[in-house]
Amino acid sequence: MSQQGIRGYYQLTSTIEEQLRGTEFTNTVSIGDISKINLNKQDIFPLAHMIVNSVSAEEQVLRFDISILACDIVDQSKDITTDRFTGNDNEQDILNTQLLVLNKLIQKLRMGTLHQDMYQLEGNPNLTPFQDRFENQLAGWSADITILIYNDIYIC
Repeated sequence: MSQQGIRGYYQLTSTIEEQLRGTEFTNTVSIGDISKINLNKQDIFPLAHMIVNSVSAEEQVLRFDISILACDIVDQSKDITTDRFTGNDNEQDILNTQLLVLNKLIQKLRMGTLHQDMYQLEGNPNLTPFQDRFENQLAGWSADITILIYNDIYIC
């Protein structure tokens, strides 16, 4: 079935993917179950991963509850450091750049091009930092977002 002209899962996920790929701090975008993140040795970091948690089919809108993780691999320096604030890795840099990735997406949904294209952000997303979450020592942010899109299915 062609996805052209049908608002729904394909349209939302491909639009979010395009927005995430459009940032200089995202090289790979994946989707699906959380257990699939970072298992592919071909992934080029930084990486964004999208999980569609649920969809509520309402009369005029589809309400998508999604989680988006934006992350990168923490590189440990061999040098001994005495700076306890920044440490001897790039974790602070990762938290900074990956927050930017998610904040840019949120602002486009809130009042930018995506909002004008009828992708409506509901409420204020929660962003939670994480460190050492996966096997490759990743750090980044997880955002829980609710997006409303127009439900164009009519029963006459």
